[in-house]
Amino acid sequence: MPRVHNRTILTTQRLRIHQSRYTVHMLIKPLYPPITHGSSTAIFVSLSIPQPIGNTMIGGNGGTKKRHRVGSNSRLSSTAALIDSSRPEGTLTEVSHKPLPSSSSIRRSTSRHSIPPLASSVSNGFNDPTTADVILRLYLDQSSPFDSDDSETQLAVDSSSEFQIYLHSTVIRRSKYFSALLSDRWKKDSSEIDYYRFNLAVPSSAGSINNHVTVLQLLYSNEISSAIDTASTALELLPIALELLFEDCVTACVRYLEAVPWTEEEERVVLSLIPLLRDEESSELLARVSPPKSDLSEEMLHGLILTAIHNHPNMAFAKAFVAKLLRDFSSREAARRVLDKSFETSLNVVKESLEEYSSPDFRGDHNETEAIQRLNLHTAMTNGRHLLWLIERMIELRAADKAVKEWSEQASFTADLQRAFRDDAWRNIVPGLPSVILRCTCKLANAVAAGVILASRQVRMKLVKDWLPVLIVCKDNMTPMLTNHKSLYLELEETFLKIISTLPMSEAQELLQQCLSFSTRNVEDCPHLVSAFTTWFRRANRQLQGDHYQLS
Repeated sequence: MPRVHNRTILTTQRLRIHQSRYTVHMLIKPLYPPITHGSSTAIFVSLSIPQPIGNTMIGGNGGTKKRHRVGSNSRLSSTAALIDSSRPEGTLTEVSHKPLPSSSSIRRSTSRHSIPPLASSVSNGFNDPTTADVILRLYLDQSSPFDSDDSETQLAVDSSSEFQIYLHSTVIRRSKYFSALLSDRWKKDSSEIDYYRFNLAVPSSAGSINNHVTVLQLLYSNEISSAIDTASTALELLPIALELLFEDCVTACVRYLEAVPWTEEEERVVLSLIPLLRDEESSELLARVSPPKSDLSEEMLHGLILTAIHNHPNMAFAKAFVAKLLRDFSSREAARRVLDKSFETSLNVVKESLEEYSSPDFRGDHNETEAIQRLNLHTAMTNGRHLLWLIERMIELRAADKAVKEWSEQASFTADLQRAFRDDAWRNIVPGLPSVILRCTCKLANAVAAGVILASRQVRMKLVKDWLPVLIVCKDNMTPMLTNHKSLYLELEETFLKIISTLPMSEAQELLQQCLSFSTRNVEDCPHLVSAFTTWFRRANRQLQGDHYQLS
């Protein structure tokens, strides 16, 4: 569902803020009637900002709701606040009928440790008691059950637990939160009030007071962006700016985050804050971390595979890198789909090239026809190597089931290969082509024989039936120049015989008869063939007697 944003909801008695996973209310009308003494009147409001926990805010009542912020004509959302009249020492300070205190710096009401260095007062500016008409008391909310147990954090909390800051109502109205508090609807008579006292509770976490003071200082600044120099700073200030509805600060933080890199932890915080932003504010952040469509990662992987096997100058390095990405990819099914798609593409190119080579068009010029034939062989060779790499990756990820089935249904392709390999033309053009094609077959057949790929009986039978003739043709046309292929042929022979042993005896009988070409001058040189026939005959001579099989 689209996010609904509410930054401006004013009622006569209540401001409400909807934070991600919490709801807290703040009564804005004075708890007591304005106290008048002579010509001085003060109004008191107690504010409480909940503690952020990840992407949640913990409020006074423990409830959780999503925070909404809206657009142009209604941009004020209440903050999480609750008038606390039961806090020890009085959350609402008694009114002083004397002039404002003359302290020239942020004052700490109670503390057991020294005050951390914060901003000093500026004449007619931030924290100037001589001209201020708002006294804001910042205190740490120690009641949260989520307070850290870390000793260093607790020390930092204890050393800056409460401060009193002098502000100017004309300035802090820049925050729509304070603007709502100071609006005329909460005053009995604006002419009767000389200054306000607000109590603002902040989370009990390290740096919380300092971060709130920084945001309050920025209300007095026209150069907000100059105070934000790291992503962590922006992420510390942004939640507070959102709470106080300080739009200029929100914009500055978001713009900084859009432009700089993030650590993994910072990215998690960004993701937790995005729901609190308006659509136009969060669009750039979302574009960085959220795919526009669900299959974007698959498109990326497929593009990387195509680049690695076709276009990259350092192909070996690129292939190694893509292989690692595939191994580490979070979704095995997505990797399987990408590899299946790439496998099918490369296989089709090899098949089309061999088909054109095996059935050439001789109607054109002889030299042109020969050039086309050479091109077809080179295309088949290049894409055959790509195919071999893809098969290796699929077997590595145990995702070659579809490839084995596809490879077993290539009667037309294997017929083209037999015609091509019976011709001598390929020997001087692509002498390694038979080796590449048979290595693809050997990889898949080995995976089937070893149980890495659990192929059906029909697939096992067709795999041997279609590719056994290709192996036989390659062996029959082997020349001394290609004797290095002998070990490959022998490995594929043994693998085919293993697969044949898994088939019903009638199918095994038909295929074993074609394997006589595996025999050699010395019978001792083909033990795999001897073993295969011995096994078949042992099974053939076994008769059923009663409930047991036995040799006759």
